[in-house]
Amino acid sequence: MSMRLAWHRTARDGAARAGRLVTAHGDVATPAFMPVGTAGSVKAMTADAVRATGAEIVLANTYHLMLRPGAARVAELGGLHRMMDWPGPILTDSGGFQVMSLAALRRLDDNGVTFRAHTDGSEHRLTPERAVAIQHDLDATITMAFDECTKFPATVDEARGSMELSMRWAARCRAAFIPRDGYGLFGINQGSVFPDLRARSADALTRLGFDGYAVGGLAVGEGQAAMFGVLERTVPLLPDDAPRYLMGVGTPGDIVGAVARGIDMFDCVIPTRAGRTARAYTRFGVFNLRNARFAADARPLDDRCACPLCARHTRAYLHHLFRCGEMLGPMLLTWHNLHYFQDLLRGLRAAIAAGRLGDHAASLRAAWQAGDVA
Repeated sequence: MSMRLAWHRTARDGAARAGRLVTAHGDVATPAFMPVGTAGSVKAMTADAVRATGAEIVLANTYHLMLRPGAARVAELGGLHRMMDWPGPILTDSGGFQVMSLAALRRLDDNGVTFRAHTDGSEHRLTPERAVAIQHDLDATITMAFDECTKFPATVDEARGSMELSMRWAARCRAAFIPRDGYGLFGINQGSVFPDLRARSADALTRLGFDGYAVGGLAVGEGQAAMFGVLERTVPLLPDDAPRYLMGVGTPGDIVGAVARGIDMFDCVIPTRAGRTARAYTRFGVFNLRNARFAADARPLDDRCACPLCARHTRAYLHHLFRCGEMLGPMLLTWHNLHYFQDLLRGLRAAIAAGRLGDHAASLRAAWQAGDVA
């Protein structure tokens, strides 16, 4: 029997869902957070360390891997799973965000994007078909449709043109994708903060039919309230029997709010970037470990956390490592932050299954606001 990529709901609490994503490379419990391994590596982490946090799926990026080492080279090396030592599922961002962020280095037309690489200035071309082919060569478990991530702020006319272009590209990606057992293609909803454009995009994607549906073009400066407003209007328009992925999000508060609005999958560089800059995510809120108040603090970062940092080291030691510029500091804190994000999602899944997401979310927010007062 062939096995298509599929998502099965196991519990519901209001708009929130818990479920299981079934893929050729293993299952993923949802809601899920995907650590970002942009260039085929989660920064400051070994694959074993990423697995130890509880992560079941990671993200890599088409744009960066097509430049270095190149999709053909990755294929020659046995694919991204083998190269990364990650046999589990991998989702690859198609490069649409870079289309927006590299605006000064690219020329956009109806057929695709011509751009100069940020690495060496060499010229490259990405089309919907090429983006899908690159992700095929990488052996991505989940391929993302190529889109234009709409800038913010955008006028309604700018957002409409961008969304319509992304929907034309989505159709071309759908036609170019080669179905394989346990692999899937996700479409990306666009339309900025305009509900009618988001609705038109959702309708176009649903008519095409994808294995999952992402909400893109958020967390680009619109603010949390606007983001939640878009989700409240858009998520109910997406198929209920498919996974929903909010791209590039986010903070713990963003994730809790988005789960309550029906989102199943997340990715963000926040926990790894924060780990490299001495910012710790904890049940007490966010700490800056460079702060002098931690210099003689002999407590673990969080005495309820089971990561190696909290189990073996003190806040004072971590403060010392960052003050001295020792690379162990970013390594330990990145591990902790990723462990915290996985713990956060584990708790949300359990709360949905128990029908008490509202109470659980309220207790999380109360602890973040109270801070560490011991």
